[in-house]
Amino acid sequence: MPHNFDEIINRENTDAIKLEKCKLLFGTENVLPLWVADMDFRTPDFVLNAIQKRLEHPVLGYTTTPADFFELFAAWTQKLHDWQIKTEWTGFIPGIVPGLAFTVQCFTKPGEEVIVQPPVYHPFMNVVNNNGRSLIYNPLQEVKGKFEMDFDDLRSKITDKTKMLILCNPHNPGGKVWTLETLQKLDEICAKHKILVVSDEIHADMVLPGDPRIKHIPFAKVSQTAADNSVTFMAPSKTFNMPGLKTSFYVIPNSKLYQQFTSYLEASEVKSGNIFAYAATAACYAEGDHWRKAMLRYVQENVDYVIDFLNKHIPQIRPMRPEASFLMWLDCKALGMEPDKLHHFFVRKAGLGLNQGTIFGPGGEYHMRLNVACPKVILEQAMTQLKNALSVQ
Repeated sequence: MPHNFDEIINRENTDAIKLEKCKLLFGTENVLPLWVADMDFRTPDFVLNAIQKRLEHPVLGYTTTPADFFELFAAWTQKLHDWQIKTEWTGFIPGIVPGLAFTVQCFTKPGEEVIVQPPVYHPFMNVVNNNGRSLIYNPLQEVKGKFEMDFDDLRSKITDKTKMLILCNPHNPGGKVWTLETLQKLDEICAKHKILVVSDEIHADMVLPGDPRIKHIPFAKVSQTAADNSVTFMAPSKTFNMPGLKTSFYVIPNSKLYQQFTSYLEASEVKSGNIFAYAATAACYAEGDHWRKAMLRYVQENVDYVIDFLNKHIPQIRPMRPEASFLMWLDCKALGMEPDKLHHFFVRKAGLGLNQGTIFGPGGEYHMRLNVACPKVILEQAMTQLKNALSVQ
C-alpha cells in the first residue's frame, strides 16, 4: 500500500514529549517543534495491527520472550548489514540509553575514565557523569563538511584509568556513517589499550539512499578483536517510529562479557520487555523493509530540500549533509550570534524549537540540530519562518 508521509497528524493530548516539554526547553509553547528525535509520520500499520491483534485477547498477563524473537532480529541484521550474529550473543534491553548506563555500571568502576566523541548525543555524557565515572572528550573534527575521528587526540587522552569508549555509529547529530578504515583504526587503538567499545547503533537501519556506496558497518563486524571487545546496541524504535515501546537489543559476541552483562541485568530485574514491544518488534522485522525504504526516500527528499533552501536563501547557515537518519546539524556561526543569543533567535524570532548545539558537548557551540522527519509542508513553514526572521534582523 502507498505510504502517506505528507499526512499531518495532530499529536496534542498524547503526552508527546516534543510538545509537552516545549515550555521547559524554550520558555514558550509557541514554537514549531523540530527537536526530539522521533518522527511525525504515522507509525506503520503493521506495528499498530500487531498491537491491536494482541489486544484481541482479554488477558495482558506476564509474558515471556517469543520463541522466534531473536531469530527475527538476527535474520534482519544479516539481511541489512551482512552481519551474521548468533542468538546466544543477543538479549533484550528496555531502551538503548538505559543500556548505556548499565554498561557503564557493569564494566567500569567509579573514578575510571570513559571516552566520548563530541559533539555527540548528550545522554552519552549523562550516563558517565551521573554514575560517578570520569568523562574524557575525544572531539571529532570537521573535514570537508563531514565529521572525522581524531586518532592522535584519542591516543593522547588514554591513561591507565581509561576503560571504555562509547561510540555513536552512525553518528548523531552529524549523520556520519563511519567507514571501515575509521572503525578499523578505532578497533586497533581500543584493543591495544583494552578499552571496551560500547557501540550505539540505533540509527543503523536508516542509511539514506543518496549514495549507494555508503553502508552501515557494525563495529563488532570489523574484526575478531572488535567482536571480542565490544557491546553493540540496536533497535527498531527510531526506524519504525515507536520509541515509546522501549524495545532494543544488545549483541555481545564475547561469552565472558555476555555473561557478565546478562548477570548484571538479571540482578537489576530489567532483562525482560513488555507484550506490545515484543509484538511490534516482530512485525517490524517480518514486514517492515518496504516501509523503511519508502520512509528513507521521503527523508532524503526533505534533507535535499533543506540544503537547497539554505544554500539559496540563507547561506550563512551551513548544513552538514547526513548520511543516515533524519537529523541535520546546522552550522550557524556565520550568523554572528553567541550560543545563547542564537538559541533565543531561533525560539523568539523564528518561532522554531530546535536542539541547541551546546548540549552535544564541545564543538556544539554555534550549531543547532534539526529533525526533518515530518511532512514537507512543515519544513517549508520552518524554513520560511527562519528566512523571514533573518530578513528583519
